Amino acid sequence: MEFIAEPDRQSIVIRCFFDAPRHLVFKACTEPDLLARWWGSSGFENSVDRMDVRPGGTYRYVSRDGHGTEFAIGGVYHDVAAPERIVQTFQFEGMPGQVQLETITFEEAEDGTRYEAVCIFQSVKQRDDAVLYGMEEETRGSMDRLAQVVASLR
Repeated sequence: MEFIAEPDRQSIVIRCFFDAPRHLVFKACTEPDLLARWWGSSGFENSVDRMDVRPGGTYRYVSRDGHGTEFAIGGVYHDVAAPERIVQTFQFEGMPGQVQLETITFEEAEDGTRYEAVCIFQSVKQRDDAVLYGMEEETRGSMDRLAQVVASLR
């Protein structure tokens, strides 16, 4: 996985390669039961509260720690072109007003799928804070689990 956070930019780019056809990678990102298996923090109970994958549809994912404390994120799907692209907003409920715009593309490759997520933050400071608070480590864990889910679909 590549995690690119260039200095003085408002964006983070995440690139991965999955040894599977893109329709399976897209499926793992758009079906609630599959997404709940890979998304979120390791060691937390992760669930999908709602997921209406269509332009104008909304989503809400919830992570619960061992004490029952919930951490939720949600957003709106702005564009969905199966199995090529998802454009959505992304916001932690505990940080109102700090909304990211995320574009995920799924590109067919000779032996699998190239996945790229471009996350645009409202400011360089917000982006830097996300990096400081462990976004790269969390993303690596999620992408590793996504690879396992995709492999189970083959």
